[in-house]
Amino acid sequence: MKRLTRPAFWVPLLSALPVVSLLALGNAPAQATYTARAAPRFIAIDLGTLGGPNSAPNDPGHSITESGIVVGSAETAALDPGCLSSPCHASHAFEWRNGHMTDLGALHGYQSGLFELNGAGVGVGFSETGVLDPLTGAPEAHAVISRHGQLIDLGTLGGHQSWANSINDRGQVAGWAANKVRDRWAHLFVPYPSATQVRATLWQGGKPRNLGTLGGPDSLSGFVNQRGQVAGESFTNFKKNPATGVPTMDPFLWQHGAMKDLGTLGGTFGFTNWMNSRGQVVGGSDLRGDHTFHPFLWNGRRLVDLGTLGGDNAQASWVSDPGAVAGFSEVPGRPGVYHGFLWKNGTMRDLPPTGGAPCSNASVVNARGQAVGNDSDCQGSSLAAVLWEHGADYDLNRLIGRFPVHLAEAFYINGRGEIACLGTLPNGDLRVVLLVPAGLAARQGLSATPATSLAPAQQRAAARGVPDPRDNPTSLLGQLAATTRPRLQP
Repeated sequence: MKRLTRPAFWVPLLSALPVVSLLALGNAPAQATYTARAAPRFIAIDLGTLGGPNSAPNDPGHSITESGIVVGSAETAALDPGCLSSPCHASHAFEWRNGHMTDLGALHGYQSGLFELNGAGVGVGFSETGVLDPLTGAPEAHAVISRHGQLIDLGTLGGHQSWANSINDRGQVAGWAANKVRDRWAHLFVPYPSATQVRATLWQGGKPRNLGTLGGPDSLSGFVNQRGQVAGESFTNFKKNPATGVPTMDPFLWQHGAMKDLGTLGGTFGFTNWMNSRGQVVGGSDLRGDHTFHPFLWNGRRLVDLGTLGGDNAQASWVSDPGAVAGFSEVPGRPGVYHGFLWKNGTMRDLPPTGGAPCSNASVVNARGQAVGNDSDCQGSSLAAVLWEHGADYDLNRLIGRFPVHLAEAFYINGRGEIACLGTLPNGDLRVVLLVPAGLAARQGLSATPATSLAPAQQRAAARGVPDPRDNPTSLLGQLAATTRPRLQP
């Protein structure tokens, strides 16, 4: 479970206006250890696009601020002539607030996206520059911040590529940047191929700081918290391991000017997926022999193996500030079949799929213990967005009643309980959908529009799955390589 990407502006077309529907009230049975509660209610809003067919999230990141602003990428009406597939639309970073999507454009290229905003409204992401990398022939992409509706180029460490995933309220930006030293490994792990080394980088005041490596050629950083701690992963040497085909890679925590090797759970490959405000880090690590992998938690003192639900493999995707961990695990006796989990205080709880789906995955858990993710077919396609709370599981499509978009995946939930989802229209186009809790929606004056689409059961039966490389976990190396690429990919 690792990194991804998506954009927007005011689109004065009826088809691009937000589509709103009140989530119908329903009941779902709670587990025996919990008191049954009424199912939650929401308002659902289709955020639309920038004139093209699709919009999508860039994750991981805080896709929704605590004031309800949503960021991502959305396609425009313009075509991208450099796409490998045809036709392919240009996709721009967007901010959506108060019912309007703002197109942040691109530096000079066709593709850009935002991951999150800080408390001052400064965004962080990437943009193509309009120049081809002379070493690879691929488009050159740079890390950017967004300020006052414009993207600002953060540059590189002398190479042709860079990327930024995370920003704190100090304005510190975490990501990676390429230098000028030729390298054989970097292209395996970055969204736009690099022929030179990439280094974990921390930008402050627009200036990049090379955070170095753990001894190998490359490092990546994806997260910076309010303390200024940075988490990522780095090669520790230059020697290819027979089992993984790459040098040893360990997760790291950078603080006080030094990069600390967090180690692994015995294998030669591990990486981070999230870090909270307390400096706790989660991710996945191979066990000895590199044939299986487990989720880990760096608790500030040591790397803790969180175990599994009984199967061989599992991975942690998120850790909340109170220390709850969300992820997925294989179930006993069924290789390749996995369920979401929620781990807290030494106990791992099964978060099963809904509606008869074989697999589930928990992507994010907020400070209130609400977890979101998806049901899947165990073969790489997301089938339905799911919420787990108070011991109950909800297919969010069964709560929204008649709504034009089928919700395939819930990829973020903020502290107010607002949920960002990725869904599909009947023609297969992708949409970012915001779910607002009914009570909050009432205070904000949001209201429902008349129902216009299939009933939930028909909707799910007719839905097309959304491909997601995180939903077919065969190895940690494959997941890291696959999920560092944007969903709206040329």
